[in-house]
Amino acid sequence: MRFLSDPMRMEQASAPRRELVELAGRLASREGYNATPLQGVRILRTEAVLHDVPVLYRPGAVFVLQGSKRGMLEGEVYRYDEEHYLAVSVPVPFRMESLASPERPLLAVYVDFDMRLAAEIAARTSGRAVAGRAKSLTSSRMEPGIEDVVLRLLRALRDPVELEVLGAGLLRELHYRVLVGPQGGAMIAALQQRGPSGRIVQSIARLREHYAAGISVAELASEAGMSVPSYHVHFKALTGSTPIQYVKAMRLHEARLIIARRDRTIADVAASVGYASPAQFSRDFKWHFRRTASEEAEWVRRHLGELP
Repeated sequence: MRFLSDPMRMEQASAPRRELVELAGRLASREGYNATPLQGVRILRTEAVLHDVPVLYRPGAVFVLQGSKRGMLEGEVYRYDEEHYLAVSVPVPFRMESLASPERPLLAVYVDFDMRLAAEIAARTSGRAVAGRAKSLTSSRMEPGIEDVVLRLLRALRDPVELEVLGAGLLRELHYRVLVGPQGGAMIAALQQRGPSGRIVQSIARLREHYAAGISVAELASEAGMSVPSYHVHFKALTGSTPIQYVKAMRLHEARLIIARRDRTIADVAASVGYASPAQFSRDFKWHFRRTASEEAEWVRRHLGELP
């Protein structure tokens, strides 16, 4: 399915959008993720067309300045392209596809949320956001206020003095703009951790800290104050996965990062993420990523560059 923006669009784009693309192109000089001097901010440049790629994003936002991406989770499609950005309140495994070309590479700014800052802003702005149920992923139109702060952030990244003086404030403003945007209510509901979905968010935080340990769904349900069936229902509603599927995806994505850095054997990696059997790890890895661990590591280095 074609979902890349019309190549003529850039010729008709506003001056701020043209500047955004130019700045991002200069800051992302190589293929893959390009680190910036500002912690938690990366710029992706890719010329590849990607299909059915499993991803697990950190809480934050993705702003595609050129090109197009789509995320698929439980039958829902989340667009993040030149007109929409993706906000992630709870890390969930989903499938992604994107279009780009050497003539018109995909350029995207990834901003990881400072969760303490996000929680502080959520507490101050909860009355301004439209109330909603907690959601892990939300796709929203790129409003002028969001585009403006992203532009000022990229300008600051080109000037060390400006970045030192304004960087923290620009990140704070960007957190604020996202949290009072159309998806703000759903994100704030997740951040405030109230009600059943809030208890699931707390449970997920624990899983992410202890993903390599043995997992007892009954224990997780008890800690959340739910029966096991109720826990399963609320967990799947928020993440699109069962608890066991979620933990497996976390283990495999963590293993992928370790393998891509080339500093461990497959057996060591398997054990470090909670697998007792390297053979089972290899089978699960190939089923999830559609490639062997060594093939996936090469793919990551070729398409994503250095991973944090």
